[in-house]
Amino acid sequence: MTHVVTEACIRCKYTDCVSMCPVDAFREGPNFLVIDPQECIDCTLCVAECPVDAIVPEDQLSDDQREYLALNATLAKAWPRIVEAHAPLPDADAWAKVGDKRAWLQGAEPGAAAPDAKA
Repeated sequence: MTHVVTEACIRCKYTDCVSMCPVDAFREGPNFLVIDPQECIDCTLCVAECPVDAIVPEDQLSDDQREYLALNATLAKAWPRIVEAHAPLPDADAWAKVGDKRAWLQGAEPGAAAPDAKA
């Protein structure tokens, strides 16, 4: 089983969870993090570190969160590994209170470049 980063992370990207991961399973996009399901060892250490409760065990995803299981797997293949925490996005606190943020996810479009890719 894996853990899944869900919609609550979009436009916040708090990275407190990253430094807790013993297997470096997190990947970073422009305004969202994902967990590589091939690397997650289900240790649960990241869950408590997320200030917006965006990380959910796969078997506890709600119906409206199910798409994030596949989204994490797909984006984990395209985005670079992140191993150290850094500051959240500048307006993260304001976005932490916003719901229904899926339309704001950047870098999930087919062919989208990773955040550090050169054009």
